[in-house]
Amino acid sequence: MESNLHSPERRLIELRMEHADLDALIDRTAHEAPLDELALRRLKKRRLALRDLIVQLELALDPKEPA
Repeated sequence: MESNLHSPERRLIELRMEHADLDALIDRTAHEAPLDELALRRLKKRRLALRDLIVQLELALDPKEPA
């Protein structure tokens, strides 16, 4: 059970959930008045970093077979 809590698959799910939460937060922040551009840039930067982590983890879990 303990190994399940720290499995790469679980980490991938957590990262995807955080990415989705950031998407929603960015959408809400972008429609607020007054617009906080610095906060929005920071959120987008964090979302991009999460996307990079997700891709790295996906590749580690399911490596492409050489052609």
